[in-house]
Amino acid sequence: MAAQETGEQVQSGAMGLEELLALPATVNVTTAGRALGIGRDKAYELIRSGGFPVRTLPLGGTIRVPTAELWKILGVDARG
Repeated sequence: MAAQETGEQVQSGAMGLEELLALPATVNVTTAGRALGIGRDKAYELIRSGGFPVRTLPLGGTIRVPTAELWKILGVDARG
């Protein structure tokens, strides 16, 4: 099942290394959740409670997540 949010293609299921490395500089919460192996609702719940494992960027009515911080917490080396 595929969904689209702010022009970003979001697919369900686990995210592989190649897909992680292809992410733009920031991603939406749904994509960040997929990268972390959690669903959209759980990701928003963690953000609201202050338990989301990486910094989030509130931009107007949307929340973006820095991809570099996702890579770091997941142990992904984007240089290699």
